[in-house]
Amino acid sequence: MTSAANTLTNLIPTLYEALDVVSRELVGFIPSVTRDSQLARAAIGQTVYSPVAPAATAGNVLANTVPPDDGEQSIGNISLAITKSRYTPIRWQGEESLQMNSPGGLGVRTLMRDQFAQGMRTLCNEIEADLAGLYLYGSRAIVPNDTTIFKTNLADAANARKILMDNGAPTSELKMVVGTDAGAALRSQATILSVIPSAQDMATQGVLINAAGFQIRESAQIKSPAIGSAANATVSTAAHAVGATSIALASAGTGTIVAGDVISFAGDPNYYVVVTGDTDVSGGGTIVIAEPGLRVAIAENASPAITVRAKANRSMAFARSAIVLATRMPALPEGGDMGVDRTTITDPRSGLSFEVSKYLQYRQVRYEIAIAWGVKAVKTEHIALMAGA
Repeated sequence: MTSAANTLTNLIPTLYEALDVVSRELVGFIPSVTRDSQLARAAIGQTVYSPVAPAATAGNVLANTVPPDDGEQSIGNISLAITKSRYTPIRWQGEESLQMNSPGGLGVRTLMRDQFAQGMRTLCNEIEADLAGLYLYGSRAIVPNDTTIFKTNLADAANARKILMDNGAPTSELKMVVGTDAGAALRSQATILSVIPSAQDMATQGVLINAAGFQIRESAQIKSPAIGSAANATVSTAAHAVGATSIALASAGTGTIVAGDVISFAGDPNYYVVVTGDTDVSGGGTIVIAEPGLRVAIAENASPAITVRAKANRSMAFARSAIVLATRMPALPEGGDMGVDRTTITDPRSGLSFEVSKYLQYRQVRYEIAIAWGVKAVKTEHIALMAGA
């Protein structure tokens, strides 16, 4: 029996076996963010809308002949664009299929399971990397006492939580995604090993530990971006009030400040995330820091020095509702294409849906795994960075 004779219906058990492998890969963002995964098709650049339920209103319980006449809510939505539509291919020729299915051969199905797993893993990692790239939209940051987050204790989680609470983030469904260095530091603390949850369902899959109200997961896609080269830069002599986001620079120092930099001002213990940088600080321009802006006012003529945090990983702490991932099936032309069979496989753990297509070619068959997606930071004040290894 050759590969070309297989139908996608018969392949579904193999596909779900592959999904079972992928769902346990080292991804931390995909299960942590708000997801809108639908089977509808969408094209690159198309805007999709994800519903948002409002905060609930509590009332007093009072006896009455009828229940209260309330419960209406205005359901909002978030718009975001589908920015990527990607696929991974698998192709088998007739000779290859016969050889693999011959006595003593591994079997096409066994190898195809691993091929599908690798294909979906590649797409998952791309989605995970895009989510990790949203570090650019962090509000403020914490810097560990040592270069590695969680090297000696869990204080870094408490400090990240303080940022989110100061910014008014909801206390429910707080998530934290760290790099492998921080994950190793967590695992090295013998006092916490006994409380690492077992991942039996989606709620706990990949969770290293629950600390300071966060579910903490690891990701292999945490960014460690290049930083600005600014040295000896200072704020201008102008006064800047608490909450200010536009910071005027003095004509001092050298180098650049770039978006995503974590900076601090002399005399202010807080670390801020740069939204808009300056290509030459010696020119006395303006930089913009993320909302909610300065926590400590800068007095007139104070001109504090500006320090750019050294290159470090950008682990993230956030409320689930602060980040949205929307996934759709890739666009098809009206009337279809050359695909002879097509099915959608939804991972019950992550909620991601992949489209698997089959294309019959001359003495060979090609399978394609595809997904379209877009990501967005919808509430930047509810995202904090952890600038450490």
